[in-house]
Amino acid sequence: MNNNIIEEINFVNEPVLNYDLGSTERTELEAELVNIKNGIIDIPVIIGGKEIRTGNKGLCILPHNKNKVIGEFHKAGKKEIEMAIEEALNAKEKWEKLPWQSRIAIFLRAAELAAGPWRAKLNASTMLTQSKTYKQAEIDSACELVDFFRNNAVCLQQIYSEQPLSTKKVWNKTEYRPLEGFIFAVSPFNFTSIACNLPSAPAIAGNTVLWKPASNTVYTSYVIYKLFQEAGLPDGVINFIPGNAGEISDTVLSNKNLSGIHFTGSTKVFQNMWTAIGNNIYNYKTFPRLVGETGGKNYIIVHNSANINSASRGLIDGAFEYQGQKCSAASRAYIAKSVWSEVKENILEKAANIKFGDIEEIDTFMGAVIDKKSFDTIKNYIEYAKNSKDAEIIFGGNCDDKIGYFVEPTIIVTSDPHFKTMEEEIFGPVMTIYVYEDEKFSDMLSLVDSTSNYGLTGAIFAKDRYAIEQAQKALVYTAGNFYINDRPTGAVVGQQPFGGSRLSGTNDKAGSKINLMRWISPKVTKETLAN
Repeated sequence: MNNNIIEEINFVNEPVLNYDLGSTERTELEAELVNIKNGIIDIPVIIGGKEIRTGNKGLCILPHNKNKVIGEFHKAGKKEIEMAIEEALNAKEKWEKLPWQSRIAIFLRAAELAAGPWRAKLNASTMLTQSKTYKQAEIDSACELVDFFRNNAVCLQQIYSEQPLSTKKVWNKTEYRPLEGFIFAVSPFNFTSIACNLPSAPAIAGNTVLWKPASNTVYTSYVIYKLFQEAGLPDGVINFIPGNAGEISDTVLSNKNLSGIHFTGSTKVFQNMWTAIGNNIYNYKTFPRLVGETGGKNYIIVHNSANINSASRGLIDGAFEYQGQKCSAASRAYIAKSVWSEVKENILEKAANIKFGDIEEIDTFMGAVIDKKSFDTIKNYIEYAKNSKDAEIIFGGNCDDKIGYFVEPTIIVTSDPHFKTMEEEIFGPVMTIYVYEDEKFSDMLSLVDSTSNYGLTGAIFAKDRYAIEQAQKALVYTAGNFYINDRPTGAVVGQQPFGGSRLSGTNDKAGSKINLMRWISPKVTKETLAN
């Protein structure tokens, strides 16, 4: 009999390990890197727990060593997608009726596995398939991934505990039901933790899911799926369907049982999904919930009262960690003229000390960008700047794809605040700087606000509290996550729930109750005790 009432589930962020030479964690990581590189795995479509090999395959390669293949994955087609929808609907009744404590227990077990025996495997696959350094992988595929599991459990318990007021004569109760159909989760290449959270957040709330991972990182997503299985997730709750986005979306978005989309990726793709849902709106049993985190053109402002070293470190780390391939990465900066000379000297010195190349070397700061398409896009922006009279590249600007997709950390200074690289999302290691007159601080804030239709992250470095308050008021809609005297990246689950608005998404704050509520359909019951 399940009649226990849990008052509280404790949440503490997973500690980041150091990976010192000779440490246990580093030894395990190095062994797993060798193990992955020395093998080639065959990754199936997984529907209802059954492995399906379609024969239509894609390759798993290393971005920093593009000829190195570590796996092949089978692509789901229309037939497999229809099977996955059926399996998700079949699994739903038993899954949603499972006591919520049992659902939570599965994901808490997954957290313990990821924090312990699976940590090296998750980090090694992230390093190799996403070209991340051990530091970036540890923060992502170990700590943030574990934090999502644990924090979602806490948030769900808190939601279920929230009940309406009752009176002596009336007992009011809220039942937090999952949505009625199935959820479509579409994950990006850049964060293993996000790829894990997109299908698991709806699932912990009682939904069943079709999960399409990014084709660049199917290998890492497959490791996550095997983690789910090891933790005891029942068959059919999450169905693993790598494949071509267009073919999968056409089948999923036209199905009458679609009840929600959990998406992270490009703005254009999410807009196309939204359009398709609008076109199919009369076919659905329910209005699908659309939760998306999309693009960004994130900014850093350096006020003339800023601590120069802190601001410079924020500019470098904010722009170039993980090759600028974070949704939150800084790609435009506005620096006061009176401090520009000192900031310039400082960032050039720091940029010169950036080591980029083999991500397995302990002192590497940057690896390769994810694929040739991304490489070509970034290179074209850099070439545009090289050929423009309105811009000067003061650092970097070189690209080389002979071995891997390497782009130097690149710093552009422009005299035009509407220069192309100040306005368009690049998603690479390119930062463009505009130097503003100190006395035009207010005008500059208006410029920051009007330059971009995105609204994900932003930061200001300043000691002047009046300037900070002025910026916060002027830039209120420019960022869903705003940082004062810190880089605009590195949100921590449970501390800075993440998401933006405008064309950066629906701002449903991953890592919070706000997100989990999107996968719940409350039902209120009134019981009259006395007439």
